[in-house]
Amino acid sequence: MARKIFIFILCILAFWLFLEVNNNWLQTTKHTIESEKIPKAFDGMKIIQISDLQDATFGEGQSRLIDKIAQYQPDLIVITGDLVDSNRYDLSNSLDLIEQLTSMTDVFFVLGNHEVAVNKVDEMTDTLSSYGVHVLRNQAINLKKDHKLISIVGVDDPLMRGNESPDEAMEKMLGEALSSVPTGAYTILLSHRPELINVYAGKKVNLVFAGHAHGGQMRLPFIGGLFAPGQGWLPKYTSGQHQQGETTMIVSRGLGNSLIPYRIFNRPEIIAVTLKSS
Repeated sequence: MARKIFIFILCILAFWLFLEVNNNWLQTTKHTIESEKIPKAFDGMKIIQISDLQDATFGEGQSRLIDKIAQYQPDLIVITGDLVDSNRYDLSNSLDLIEQLTSMTDVFFVLGNHEVAVNKVDEMTDTLSSYGVHVLRNQAINLKKDHKLISIVGVDDPLMRGNESPDEAMEKMLGEALSSVPTGAYTILLSHRPELINVYAGKKVNLVFAGHAHGGQMRLPFIGGLFAPGQGWLPKYTSGQHQQGETTMIVSRGLGNSLIPYRIFNRPEIIAVTLKSS
């Protein structure tokens, strides 16, 4: 009897350790994006993407997350939505991270569905802007170097236009954002939702950073993610790099959780991208 209790306790501890690793052991996934459209002046630019933090915490004062990001020495950081969680809204927890990121380099942010659901969009975006974050709401910022430029484009989550379908809303928002991009400029789009890749490719955006899918929450070997909002069961766009026409999309598995409290075979992810001019 004592042996059975001992084995049971060991199993409980092993399962607890498994969940701890899957939900707290940060992983950095590296991508190299090479294109003749990337100006030589931006060759070697390093970009960090974080997404779907959902008010999660990684070490005191987000120390583990900050250390991981700092190791890459990014030229800029992009946040593709759901910095907060509408079910346990705590903006102060997010600002602790933001203050450290903006002291490191330029930070760009777009809304996710949870920011919209909290119904405090103006308050949040004004606060982030006061911390030095470039909040992109259906607009673009042109980065210039050695008389060359690339455009960082950002769009709201389609939930901001709830009376339209996500595709219709994104078509309009992206068109508005791209209107100030110079012809021929290399475009980097920040958008929360990966399932709208048809719209991004239709607008011939060069590179897209997206999140939202949480890696499918639970992942199985050779199968991938099991479920993602906006895509349903066995979703296609939950992780990694995807190509459609002239558009390359990178999907972050994200960092935190929301309604489903645990990740399975799906460690929290930081995306690190290096641009290469061919």
